[in-house]
Amino acid sequence: MKKLPPGFISLISAICLLASHESYAQATANAAGATRSTDPAKPLSFFVTSEGQGKGADLGGLQGADAHCQQLAVSVGAGDKTWRAYLSTQATNSQPAVNARDRIGQGPWFNTRGVVIAKDLAHLHGDTLDAARIGNNLSRSTALNEKNELVKGFGDKPNQHDIITGSTSDGRAFQDNQDHTCKNYTSSGADGTVQLGHVDRTGGGNTSWNSTHTSRGCGQENLVSTGGAGLLYCFAAN
Repeated sequence: MKKLPPGFISLISAICLLASHESYAQATANAAGATRSTDPAKPLSFFVTSEGQGKGADLGGLQGADAHCQQLAVSVGAGDKTWRAYLSTQATNSQPAVNARDRIGQGPWFNTRGVVIAKDLAHLHGDTLDAARIGNNLSRSTALNEKNELVKGFGDKPNQHDIITGSTSDGRAFQDNQDHTCKNYTSSGADGTVQLGHVDRTGGGNTSWNSTHTSRGCGQENLVSTGGAGLLYCFAAN
């Protein structure tokens, strides 16, 4: 067999090496194309607050609660939207009741990972029989805070699954004479109560995200002992 010259062997080796690099580059490009999404990014429009205001259910009224949501949204670059706390207030001699569902826009709402929480108000609250059967997509794994973190729930230490809402399960204000809002979020006393939901939909005798049970008072220590930290649901209203 005729021996090939050394220069020819080097040329063949270079051609093979180049082809190998081109094949690898093409495979890498194909893989990147397979994982790259052409869908538009889902805008953040829902989160649970990562912290309370430290004064129990005294949130400074609806205005103070909304400002807290707005401030946390600004901290993660989502301050271009109008943020509202999911809270209902009860009627007083000078002010009519306010329903939480009437404050948060029409949806849809997405969490920090672009996962839809609810398509609209009917989906969020189960207004129709079909919507109630299907349920919204708010759960322990999807109800994230603005930092893209899970909220500590039942079984965690500390348990912080109680979320202040002051609302009935359909997102409206209570109409009885009992205090369900800690004097419309202006009281941090040991007396009084505020209606709470469970962000992990666990415990309390039902699985309601927005109306599970009342607190054991309005102070920060009262909320902690009940199983919370004064956290809120925040929705983008626009």
